[in-house]
Amino acid sequence: MRDLTWSDTLSVAIDEVDDDHRRLVDLFNVFSHAVAENEAPDYLEALLEELIACTAWHFKHEERLMLKHRYPGFNEHKEEHQELINGVDEIRQDLLSARMQATDEHMESLERWLVEHILTTDMKMGDFLADAM
Repeated sequence: MRDLTWSDTLSVAIDEVDDDHRRLVDLFNVFSHAVAENEAPDYLEALLEELIACTAWHFKHEERLMLKHRYPGFNEHKEEHQELINGVDEIRQDLLSARMQATDEHMESLERWLVEHILTTDMKMGDFLADAM
């Protein structure tokens, strides 16, 4: 198990978005520790549900900011959000069917899903919003 660490590398230079991202990194780490410590399946499920709910809320937050400032990449960014939610929901279904026996592959997928989105799509949005706000 390896913690995700917040650093300036993950900053999109928009404080309210960075605050959301920090919270998601924290939740990922709590979930990762709980998996490593073989916590009860119901607890793991509750943590994963919280991570998914916070992610969905965060995506709506970003989408609101993009709409407000007329971000030209809005449709593509929103589509990626939906694909990410669908992907993490597949992981959730897989884990539920296995009674929350998360594998290294599951954890790597969740980590990659979070970090890659921030480092690519969100960075582009952050660059635009930094000039627009």
